[in-house]
This record gives sequence, C-alpha cells and structure tokens, in this order.
Amino acid sequence: MSPRAPRSTRIGVAIGDPNGIGPEIAVRAALALHEAEGTRCLLFAEHWLIAAVCERLAIDPAAAQRAFEVRHCGALAPGDWQPGAVSAAAGAATVAYVRAAVDAERAGEIGAVGAAPHCEAAVNASGRPFSGYSGLLAELLGLPAGRAHLFLEACGLRVVHATLHESVRAAAARLRPEMVLAAARAARDTLLSWGVAEPRLCVVGINPHAGENGLFGDEDEDVTKPAVQAMRALGWRVDGPLAADVALSERRHDAYVAMLHDQGHIAVKMLCPKGATAWVAGIPLRFASVGHGAAFDIAGQGRADATALSDTLVLLHRVLHTP
Repeated sequence: MSPRAPRSTRIGVAIGDPNGIGPEIAVRAALALHEAEGTRCLLFAEHWLIAAVCERLAIDPAAAQRAFEVRHCGALAPGDWQPGAVSAAAGAATVAYVRAAVDAERAGEIGAVGAAPHCEAAVNASGRPFSGYSGLLAELLGLPAGRAHLFLEACGLRVVHATLHESVRAAAARLRPEMVLAAARAARDTLLSWGVAEPRLCVVGINPHAGENGLFGDEDEDVTKPAVQAMRALGWRVDGPLAADVALSERRHDAYVAMLHDQGHIAVKMLCPKGATAWVAGIPLRFASVGHGAAFDIAGQGRADATALSDTLVLLHRVLHTP
C-alpha cells in the first residue's frame, strides 16, 4: 500500500450497483448532508448517469452542484444502464466505483467512503468472486480477508460479525477463538476511534443459551469461551458468551460480537429496518455502507428511501470531525 496522505474531512460516495437504487439514494443523501452540514460530497459514478438521475428526480442542477461533485469513472456504458436488471456490466461498475473511491481516500482527496448497496450476483457474474464490500476492501488494501469485519450500527445497537456470507454449516465448522477475538478487536478499535472510552463488549453464543455448558453442543466450550478468556487477559471489558436472544434484546453493551450472519442482521433490521449503517471495521480506511440491498424492483422509479445512506453519511461526517 502507498503511504497515507494527510487526512481530509470530505466524504466520497460510491454509488453501488448502478442498476439498483444506489444512484437515486446517493444523490438524495448527498443533498441531505449538504443541507444539514454544508458538506460537499464527491460521487464516484458516471457524469451522464447522475445527470439523468437528477433530471428524473427533478433536482435543481444548481442545488446538485452545491451538494456534490461527480468523479467520472467511465465504468459503465450508457447502453448498460438498465435500472432493475441484474447484469455483469453493472457488477463490474460497482467494483470500479469502490476502487476509485479507495484510491481517492489513499491520495487524501477524501477522508471516508460511503457506499450505496451492491448486488453480489451481479459482481460474481462479471467474473470476480465477491461476497460483500468487506472482502473487496481487504483485497484492494492488500490485507488478509480476515482483517475486514462487518460492523452494523442502528438505533444504538452495534453488532460485529465473526462470520458473514456463507452457509451456517460452513461458518460453524470454520469458527475458531482467534476469529472471534479478531472481530471483537475490530469493533473495539472502531469504538475507540469514535470516542467511546473503554468499550464494553458482549460475545454471543453459537448455540441456543450459549450451549448451556455443553448441553446444547460443545461449540461454545471450544470457541466462544476461550475467546472471551483471551479478551479478559488483554484487560478488555467483555461479557459472555451469552445467549444471543437475551443479550441482543437487553442492549446493555457498546457492541456485540455475533457468530453468524443472521444473529446480527435480524436483530438490527427488526430494530431499524431502513436505517442501518454497515461499517467495515478492522481496516485502515473509513468505509461504511447500508444494511439493505439494491432493491431492483423499485430502481429508477424515484421511490427509493435514502434514510439508511443519509444516516451513514452523517455517521461518517461525525467520525471525521471527532478529535
């Protein structure tokens, strides 16, 4: 990796899958952030695409110019812009927008990246193995895939994931204490950077009731308990392993370490269906996306709700201005 340039407080926005709702919500979220904070975002997209979206949404060109600048990526041909369609061309463009944003952050042009939703099927159709932004960012930054962890935040609930986009069988077989420790470290470091002093963590169990001391399986005896012991040896404030349903419902901790995708996602989305921020923790880059998908069924119709991306940009703005 090249040396990091001086920190900027400007936010870049990668528009995600151009055939989804990403372009619409990127424009609306940038407008909202400018209105609230006076910040002018840098959108990574196509000039012609953003112009077309602004026209469809009846956005005043002068207001758009004040709120954001567009970095033309040349990643999508006009004929490949087909709102609502899952396509390899759109998947390749999704990656190109993120790559351009990461390069801009490394160069010091921006201090953080907010990203609209991707489509895993589209990116994989382009020939690139892809299971989410976390793994892509680790690759682009030259880091091991295990360094990047999805860290969801919504309505005060924060959940980091030890495993993510894989089958439950594969995830359970792969889990090791060091993976749980790595996810917890990523969450703790992120919270410290947000100004949370001495974060209090909670590790949730793999099995119901965190295994009931082996009654419901020995996975927690072998994985989560040793991980918690290692965290305590480091002097961290941590509880667990605790039953996931009880721990996540009580919300007494600064962050929770979930073992499986649905443990964290269901809790966050039940609490705040359209307002979740998906932070990528454990990497030397401030990057956050949203907790929902590309919504192809309403793409291009001007009906997309930009709340989650707006909340994400506000969080990034707050983090960039934290002393």
